[in-house]
Amino acid sequence: MDDSWATFGRDLHLDLAGGGGVRASLMRALREAVRTGRLAPGTRLPSSRSLAVDLGIARNTVADAYAELVAEGWLGARQGSGTRVARRAEPLRPAPPARRAVPARAPDRPRYDLRPGTPDVSAFPRAAWLAAARRAITAAPSEAFGYGPSLGRPELRTVLADYLARARGVRTDPDRILICTGFMQGLGLLARALRGAGVREIGTEAYGLHFHRDVLTRAGLRPVPLPVDQYGADTGRLAEQAGVRAALLTPAHQFPTGVPLHPDRRAAVIDWARAGGGLVLEDDYDGEFRYDRQPVGAVQGLDPDRVAYLGTASKSLAPALRLAWMALPDHLVEPVLALKSTGEWQTAALEQLTLAEFLTSGAYDRHVRGMRLRYRRRRDQLVTALAGQAPHIRVSGIAAGLHVVLELPPGTEQSVVQAARWQGLALEGLSSFAYPAAADGAPLRDALVVAYGRPPEHAFAGALEALLRVLPPVP
Repeated sequence: MDDSWATFGRDLHLDLAGGGGVRASLMRALREAVRTGRLAPGTRLPSSRSLAVDLGIARNTVADAYAELVAEGWLGARQGSGTRVARRAEPLRPAPPARRAVPARAPDRPRYDLRPGTPDVSAFPRAAWLAAARRAITAAPSEAFGYGPSLGRPELRTVLADYLARARGVRTDPDRILICTGFMQGLGLLARALRGAGVREIGTEAYGLHFHRDVLTRAGLRPVPLPVDQYGADTGRLAEQAGVRAALLTPAHQFPTGVPLHPDRRAAVIDWARAGGGLVLEDDYDGEFRYDRQPVGAVQGLDPDRVAYLGTASKSLAPALRLAWMALPDHLVEPVLALKSTGEWQTAALEQLTLAEFLTSGAYDRHVRGMRLRYRRRRDQLVTALAGQAPHIRVSGIAAGLHVVLELPPGTEQSVVQAARWQGLALEGLSSFAYPAAADGAPLRDALVVAYGRPPEHAFAGALEALLRVLPPVP
């Protein structure tokens, strides 16, 4: 119903269309008139009788509408002065015209990225993963769609116990496997459990990821660097550090130098842990990718009571899955589980069920075999290209994992990294992974950590060409 009235020289058009009845429509129209300023504060409204006549509606309808708007604070009523728009009912001021936003300059994105930490995510097995998800969800019990156990889905823990024993030589059972939302969560839980048990210092490799050391520090542990050489971390130094009761190591493929932990040092760290009640935290981030021989088994297999094994799907599948696991010694299961049960993120149950099905069906093994061939081929291409075009650049580390270390002439690392940036190539030098204070005072090596596993397949050849262009010439 569209009507208008004239009062005190002001023409006001009220639209009474809309649902809810005439009274509701009238109240809505009056509120809108006040909001937009068409009825200014202090404006006197027509009497209920006059407005009812103008609109052709019942007087009681108008009176009831006025009364409710008075109660809401939109109108005010005084004996002898009629009904007015409340003074406090300020109209909405029209917003000033928005200034055209000037888009911030987008950060420079490299054309090619050879920084370590990420696999070739374009090779994620989408079709096989989707098929596994369908089967897993179809077969899942109803309770799997509720809040799951903090330890993780039993289906995944059972399958992982078998897989880790077969592929990595890990000795555990499902009740000692805890599923995590990524490696960082697992490391943080272990660090807090150690701090609660009285541990204050933890040995760490002198080369590694700074944010791993940050996690340990936030948990209240002081990282103590262990020198790293061609035999891996010098675990013999642990016995010289009276306050160190735990050690975080990457035995299968030291990150980032790319060397395995020598058998004598593997034995030494187990002897140290047994003698003093210490704990080894084994980061097995890419142990499945070895190209020149069968992968060396996990250190955990030497003593499951002294080693906490940490694995992840971030390198074998994709970081986006946020799936990792720990095989814990018996004495750590309850303390770590207690920490995870009090506010820690729970790992998504459907992803756990899908991974369990992915493992059971053999799809995981097939994917890893395929990626092992792809990464080995890329590494061979890189080594061959260097031998032909930059023979003075030495490749160090074993044939494993998703990255390689290229030894540079002294004093050239930073200039190569900068030159690569100008060429649209993202690289990281070995120095960016060094512990702030060198464990033995030895000078830092000039080298590049080149992640040949990161680019998508179609971009690898271009990334390799860009890398060869920025390497220093023969001295």
